[in-house]
Amino acid sequence: MSLSTARSFLSEAGYGEQELDANSALMELDKGLRSGKLGEQCEAVVLFPKLFQKYPFPILINSAFLKLADIFRLGNNFLRLCVLKVTQQSEKHLEKILNVDEFVKRIFSVIHSNDPVARAITLRMLGSMASIIPERKNAHHSIRQSLDSHDNVEVEAAIFAAASFSAQSKDFAAGICNKIGEMIQGLDTPVELKLKLIPILQHMHHNAGLASSSRQLLQQLVTSYPSTQMVIVTLHTFTQLATSSLIDIPKQIQLLLQYLKEDPRKAVKRLSIHDLKLLARKAPHLWTKENTQAMCECALSIPYNSLKLGMLSVLSTLSGTIAIKQYFNPGAGSAPAPSRTTDLVRLAQECCYHSNLAVAAHGVTVLSNIAISCLEKDLLQLEQDTVLGVEALLVLCSQDDGSRAQAILKTALASLVKLLKSRPHLSPSAVELLLCQLRSARDGARVLLCHALAAIAMQQPVLGEAMLGDLVDLYRVAGSSSGSGKQQELLVSLATVVFVASQASLSAEVKMVIKQQLEKVANGWTVYRVARQASRTGCHEFSGELYQSLRTRVASEHFYFWLNALKEFARAEQCLSGLEDGDYSGAMSAIAEALRAYQKGIASLTAASTPLSPLTFQCEFVKLRIDTLQALSQLICTCNSLKTSPPPAIATTIALTSGNELQRCGRVSTQMKLSMDEFRSLAGCYADLYQSSFDADPATLRNVELQQQGCLLISHVIEALILDPHTASFQEYSVLGSVQAESQYEQRMMSVFSRVLEEVETLSRKHPPVSYLHTGCLCNAVIALLKVPLSFQRYFFQKLQSTSIKLALSPSPRSPNEPIAVQNNQQLALKVEGVVQHGSAPGLFRKIQSVCLNVSSTLQSKSGQEYKIPSENKTNEIEQRVEPHNDYFSTQFLLNFSILGSHTVTVEASVVDCSGIEWKTGPRTTMVIKSLEDPYSQQLRHQQQSQQAVPQAGPQRSVYARFQ
Repeated sequence: MSLSTARSFLSEAGYGEQELDANSALMELDKGLRSGKLGEQCEAVVLFPKLFQKYPFPILINSAFLKLADIFRLGNNFLRLCVLKVTQQSEKHLEKILNVDEFVKRIFSVIHSNDPVARAITLRMLGSMASIIPERKNAHHSIRQSLDSHDNVEVEAAIFAAASFSAQSKDFAAGICNKIGEMIQGLDTPVELKLKLIPILQHMHHNAGLASSSRQLLQQLVTSYPSTQMVIVTLHTFTQLATSSLIDIPKQIQLLLQYLKEDPRKAVKRLSIHDLKLLARKAPHLWTKENTQAMCECALSIPYNSLKLGMLSVLSTLSGTIAIKQYFNPGAGSAPAPSRTTDLVRLAQECCYHSNLAVAAHGVTVLSNIAISCLEKDLLQLEQDTVLGVEALLVLCSQDDGSRAQAILKTALASLVKLLKSRPHLSPSAVELLLCQLRSARDGARVLLCHALAAIAMQQPVLGEAMLGDLVDLYRVAGSSSGSGKQQELLVSLATVVFVASQASLSAEVKMVIKQQLEKVANGWTVYRVARQASRTGCHEFSGELYQSLRTRVASEHFYFWLNALKEFARAEQCLSGLEDGDYSGAMSAIAEALRAYQKGIASLTAASTPLSPLTFQCEFVKLRIDTLQALSQLICTCNSLKTSPPPAIATTIALTSGNELQRCGRVSTQMKLSMDEFRSLAGCYADLYQSSFDADPATLRNVELQQQGCLLISHVIEALILDPHTASFQEYSVLGSVQAESQYEQRMMSVFSRVLEEVETLSRKHPPVSYLHTGCLCNAVIALLKVPLSFQRYFFQKLQSTSIKLALSPSPRSPNEPIAVQNNQQLALKVEGVVQHGSAPGLFRKIQSVCLNVSSTLQSKSGQEYKIPSENKTNEIEQRVEPHNDYFSTQFLLNFSILGSHTVTVEASVVDCSGIEWKTGPRTTMVIKSLEDPYSQQLRHQQQSQQAVPQAGPQRSVYARFQ
């Protein structure tokens, strides 16, 4: 019964289920460990990794590992094996063990057993713990001693432990290196054992001398033992040692190329290719022109397709790095290339039409990378060869539904899109080619072709109109086949290309065609995905119709409110799509209608949120959109007030008297100042939203950034036209047009920004403020921004990366509202521990480099005497940065509470990514501290009070009083 309870504790709790604390779960597992049945003991042991995953803090992990160490010491070999597996699965939690000495002592006691299997399990256990005990001399001695054992199981375990300790300990690696060399070269060591000993040498990289001696030993081995297995293991160990020590990578590249050329064995060639690809990824800058040329010569002369494929994959990796520039542009001391048609180009051109499609795909990749990297003008033939190679692959792969053919097609299309981005003049013919293949391809290939067309149309929107008619015709026949998974994917992909090509203005015919096909064969999820793509591309009228049709097809009220909110947001943006330049009253009414729809949508969005899915980003983004629309509406009203409330007749006199020229304009100047401050405040709110969205994809962050830039633009225009036209500068905004736009929405916003800035700069030079021309220019800028359909990016609908931080503070109160008592003459040592928790794809967009912890305290209520308190004594403000190790971090703060009373301590966490950008991810935790007077000061105070109270009892006359 106890183990079933523990399993329920450790399972993922659903919404509304009660979760018990870590101590209860540990107690239930402890009952299983103390059971008399072996099965229950084993089941309890294997549940510990789930316990560590759910409660990853040191106090529990320390207690749990000590219990496991007791089981290891007292149990049989099967239980020891279970404990070993648990330790290996929970390797990242080992450093949280507080009593390392006690834990190692209980484990190490088994090393003296007479059972060689028990000793072997103990050695593997010690090897698994090497990260926390790298310098334990008794462990080092036991490993060296067990290497001389006559039991094969124990020797293999000692080899595993030696490899683990060599990776962690410099002293152990230096001490064991000679012994490993003696065993490998010894005649009495079996070959199978030598093959297991050689990989230990890859960890001998702690200093240059150790790496050099290990390399010499490996060089002797590779010449002394020419058998296939020995050469393969030795060469791979060579490569691993070189990648760790870094200094021998050029030598290793030459050695592998030598074996690739001269050794006739396929297995050795295959290993050489594998390691060369590893070095191409690790250090492409160390590949010289001679190295690349040698690889090309080998690939040209090799008769085997499998080996040619491997060599081309290495060259494909190199062609996308700096190595390709080093090949075509050698250093100053090198001879120039004799002709443009080098061996690399000739090899790629030959392989583009190879019978093996994978070889042809790598040939196309190499050709496209060469065409992109080399900027000579006479590369027309090279570009044409690349396009023709892609065309040949398209024809062959588009008729094959196999996964291998689809992967090859995806590689070829990625190379084509990359080439067209740098060579735009090739795009029309490429689009025509893709559309031609789209008609006859299978559904799986059509999906990939649609992705490529969408990418090309986003880079060059002009090409979208040309492909729209063909795409609609294809959509008409997309639902004719049976409703398979690929067909559902095709409906979404084709619709996405149609949305991108139409540039947010769908005709009635196009909408009718898409809706007919969706109603005919699409399921609800496919319709939702199409609607989501319509929202991302700005086709809000069509997306609102799809959301409306889906509302009653969901099984949860939360989903209903979510779809209803999306429908209202689409309707709100649709209200803004019909704005016309110069129609200011129409703009006011459209904004009012949009705000009404947004208010309904935010109410539904709030109802759709749950504790497991709080929809924080969505709510904040929509609230800021509402505030922005209200601010734009207010700005139009302010501009109109110049007509409805013109300056008074004495405005000029007031301006001369006060010395403020803006007083000539009357009350509009004050209102404009308020509007400018409001837009700057909105820009700051967008910046805060950006900083809090650590898990968002780059497109979503760019969208938020564009909203912020729109608010900054309006505030700058107000300042440049009306408030301060003489000192306003346009240089800081001129860089906006030079940024490479990644989406149609960004292109449109950039175009609006540039146009508005040009108009404002022209107007500010010709006319002094403030006239109807200035207010009209402001209103036109507002309408131009609103006419760009808002894009709801991926993070609004889907979260691909999930990162959260869980904090634990000690000392912690017994109950949430109970204060922690501390004496005012002492400092509180606050320990902050944290765990970084990831979703299914950690580090997809950005990774955590360090965690920034900010601890602050404020005085809430003061007890004791009333006297003036220095401001520096009222608060504590400390910030520290810690780097998580295995997703765990810990640090301490010393806080001073010299003032008696209640203090609130706030601990806030933020993360810093690998680029040094700080993200306000939270969490934010508070605790209450009660500062008490220390007993000695309290006693002195009572004595002083009693001494002061005694004279007040009444004056006493003495004998000498009358003589005074």
